[in-house]
Amino acid sequence: MRILLTGGTGLIGRALCREWATRGHDVLVWSRRPHEVATLCSGAVGVAQLEAIQAADTIDAVVNLAGAPIADRRWTAARREVLLQSRVGLTRTLVTWLATLSRPPRVLISGSAVGWYGDGQDTLLDEDSSPQKPDFSSALCLSWEQEALRAQSLGIRVVLLRTAAVLSAEGGMLARLRLPFSLGLGGRLGTGKQWIPWIHIADQVGLIDFLLQHNDCKGPVNACAPQLLRNAEFTMALAKALHRPAFIPMPAWILELALGEMSNLLLLGQRVQPRRALELGYRYKFAEINTALQDLLEERSRQQLPG
Repeated sequence: MRILLTGGTGLIGRALCREWATRGHDVLVWSRRPHEVATLCSGAVGVAQLEAIQAADTIDAVVNLAGAPIADRRWTAARREVLLQSRVGLTRTLVTWLATLSRPPRVLISGSAVGWYGDGQDTLLDEDSSPQKPDFSSALCLSWEQEALRAQSLGIRVVLLRTAAVLSAEGGMLARLRLPFSLGLGGRLGTGKQWIPWIHIADQVGLIDFLLQHNDCKGPVNACAPQLLRNAEFTMALAKALHRPAFIPMPAWILELALGEMSNLLLLGQRVQPRRALELGYRYKFAEINTALQDLLEERSRQQLPG
């Protein structure tokens, strides 16, 4: 299969490329740093411009994961524009290019996030649910998905992948939390009652590959583990996995002062279930947080071993 990937040098993209390399897929990565793609993305081919892809190079599938990091700085007006252009603008450019192809790909799996639902509080949410209490994050995801859905008019099957916090030994949320929790400085955020959907990187990769193969699946799919956890429960699980206490909470007002509206990512949540993935028959490798954390922390230890 020939796959065009955006966001290939990111956390999920690199893991996908490793998986697809073992399967013998031909992967093209649209990147601002095409010269780095082969090294970062397990031998994938980097392209700087979509127009550089030859007409004869038929694309079977597109996986669109590009987007500037949403949680690395405050959401100033300038930063909001960067987030919009790197998701909505890029997806618009991608779909416009797809419309020029004489043989469009069969499927487009386009990134989104569980933040699409807004602050769900205790409402149990699935792919048929409507947005709850919208904020910037949910509005961003809504616009992002609308651009991807334009590809349906080209006869392309469009899957909207609403991803939860991805747990990985190589980066992301777990990497940020590991140091303070290892030092015994971890604790719940705010009240700790907010729901925190999550997914192991192996299941994120596995689910994307699964959806590529299932021609009957289109529309939104929640990429999250079936186990529903509150922030306080996740905190205690991580502390237990690291054999450390977790008794230093982070008050909501400090996060709000330091991060502004971006604090919503930490203080609000979604009680999301992966109904579509389960109905389709996807089998989770890590459906429970304790086994997921144990696996990732052991992998981290192996990476740190000399030689």
